[in-house]
Amino acid sequence: MRILHNARIYTMDTATPVAEALAVEGGRIVAVGREADVLALARTDCIIQEMGGRTILPGLTDSHLHLKYYACSLQKINCETDSKAECLRRVAERAKTTPAGQWILGHGWNQNQWAAGAGTAAELDAAAPNHLVYLTSKSLHNSWVNSAALQASGIDNETPDPENGTIGRNASGKIDGILYEAAVNLVEKIIPEPTIANTQSAILNAQETLWKMGVTGVHDFDRRLCFAALQELAREDQLRLRVLKSIPYESLDAAIKLGLRSGFGSSYLRVGSLKLFTDGALGPHTAAMLAPYENEPNNLGMLFLDRDKLFEIGKKAASNGISMAVHAIGDAANHEIIEAYAALRQFEHKAQLLHLRNRIEHVQCLHPDDQHRLAELKIIASVQPLHATSDMYTADRYWGSRAAHAYVFQTLLSHNTRMIFGSDCPVESPNPFLGIHAAVTRQRPDGAPGPNGWFPEQRLTLEQTLQGYTTGPAYAAGLEFTAGKLSSGYLADRIVLKENPYTIPPQMLCTLQPTATMVNGEWVWQG
Repeated sequence: MRILHNARIYTMDTATPVAEALAVEGGRIVAVGREADVLALARTDCIIQEMGGRTILPGLTDSHLHLKYYACSLQKINCETDSKAECLRRVAERAKTTPAGQWILGHGWNQNQWAAGAGTAAELDAAAPNHLVYLTSKSLHNSWVNSAALQASGIDNETPDPENGTIGRNASGKIDGILYEAAVNLVEKIIPEPTIANTQSAILNAQETLWKMGVTGVHDFDRRLCFAALQELAREDQLRLRVLKSIPYESLDAAIKLGLRSGFGSSYLRVGSLKLFTDGALGPHTAAMLAPYENEPNNLGMLFLDRDKLFEIGKKAASNGISMAVHAIGDAANHEIIEAYAALRQFEHKAQLLHLRNRIEHVQCLHPDDQHRLAELKIIASVQPLHATSDMYTADRYWGSRAAHAYVFQTLLSHNTRMIFGSDCPVESPNPFLGIHAAVTRQRPDGAPGPNGWFPEQRLTLEQTLQGYTTGPAYAAGLEFTAGKLSSGYLADRIVLKENPYTIPPQMLCTLQPTATMVNGEWVWQG
């Protein structure tokens, strides 16, 4: 048994919200409460740790993360720069140390933040004339490539746009080096995939990085290779993140044939929901909207799946015990999936099926008429607080007055919507304290856009926000009686903080860093 005492413990359990000590044995919490009561349980073989009045919280879960992509991105060029010139300089620097003819990969550029706008293939050609270059944007919904990469993938001026994708072209109709949505696959499919062993190694490195941030669980939305690597890590007893693993749409039939259902697995690796996309993203202006983008009268974005197709897929999934997690950013996309889920609830009722814990991923822009419907239909809103502050100026510019109906976290909670929080990493940093700060203040770390934040009526309390990183994700994974709280019988996953997030100024939340992280009753990281 291990006892931690002289601590300020926020349990996320309404029965005992705050405690002074807790005891752990066999990977589970066996007692939590007053210091004297818990210390009375000590045995001769007990490890007793005095915590010096520090704060203890449940381990935090990132409810939307791309684990393999994040792990591998730690080895890529960081393209999240203030200028296009700096991004190109970094490409040129990487070219100096990369053998000719090999791929140079990067991530994070955002043309909306660059005064010079999006780049061109010719600019990458000049920076890395002897390499193939592929740089994913911050949103992961478009990519910037050089001529060598275009040529290697067979893309030329005559190549037609693929379904659900667009090949960027300049005013004269020639390809310009920017690929949108499904068009990115034309290049991605020829980039050599890492081996399972390389992916395992990258995930192990990322796992430790996440522990240092206080993340003990993730809901992962990468594909087969990530799942294979996670299974190997679990088999080798090296996986110490609680991973809820989504099923990509292309694997639905295989999953059904195998009899996989949402919730199958262990406490470390568990089958999640079927992942689908209804639209693109705000950054490249491909999110599906009910009305055109500001100053783009012919652009309604891109709708990939309408309500009828979503319902058809949903029936198949629900009939086989698989829940859904559907990407929807624009108000049109959100409306389509809400309509599909409404029909799916009726189908579940008539077929006497279990009402599965279906989700919408992002829920960024919601028409006012749809804002109450998630709660009514028991749809989980899986949102990313950092998107609000990262996207605020872009939303104001391209959605105009509709920005008031975007990232409406407090509105959703006022309707009793179940909400879970994540980062969409590597789109945003997986540091949950950056997300907590964004949700509570609606500000960036530098204080922008001002002391009250962006649409301050949507600010959340710290307690509401922490629920989105603890009890909410546990519910979404079907683990509400096992995880997300520091209560007797629950998994012993927790983090230790020197500062108390409940007493510091909200603007300081983004500076918090754990001093230790525990998973399954064992310290996996200590600073």
